Amino acid sequence: MLEIRQLQAFYGPAQALFGVDLQLQAGQLLVLQGLNGAGKSTLLKAVMGLEVSSRGQLLLGGPGPAQDISAWPTYRRASAGLGYVAEDRRLFADLTVLENLQVAGGRGSARRLDWVLERFGLLKPMLKRPAALMSGGEQQMLALARTLMTRPRLLLLDEPCEGISPVLVQAMVQVLLDLRSEGLGLLVAEQNRELAQAADQVLELVAGTVRGRRSGAAPN
Repeated sequence: MLEIRQLQAFYGPAQALFGVDLQLQAGQLLVLQGLNGAGKSTLLKAVMGLEVSSRGQLLLGGPGPAQDISAWPTYRRASAGLGYVAEDRRLFADLTVLENLQVAGGRGSARRLDWVLERFGLLKPMLKRPAALMSGGEQQMLALARTLMTRPRLLLLDEPCEGISPVLVQAMVQVLLDLRSEGLGLLVAEQNRELAQAADQVLELVAGTVRGRRSGAAPN
């Protein structure tokens, strides 16, 4: 589904990633780990085409042969099936939960809305609540649900379990594992141990390079 070859990333003249390689198949969970500043968020932004300049190859597959998306603008990558959930969530704070979901889904999204709400039952009683009045964990769930309204094939998530209650962490982990079982690919920057133990692959980034790589305990 996604193959990264010798990815380098830059913030202006400052280099942040140095020759990163990885492969992720449909229905797999790959967890990126590392200290703050290791390059986890930068890698996700480079794949999505946001905020950084990059070199190397980004190959996105299926349906059909893999395509090099390295030069594609962000909107085209999103149209091809990439969905990105930023660490700061980027919700429309003054809009309700329902309006945030509808904005992402566009016209004719009623069926998709039902599909999303089946997976995020905690959002159902909050549909009329402004996003600004939700807890941090609830906002994180909404951010993921909103991205799913765009029908992605591959999800890029930046610290989805960071700073939320243990109960919502468990709910988030379960949602991600359920999405994997439904065939989505997930590339997740996250320190959560349970998620890493369930991952198909775990990559450790140190100063913009891959210093550790292991297979997880997840079944094939």
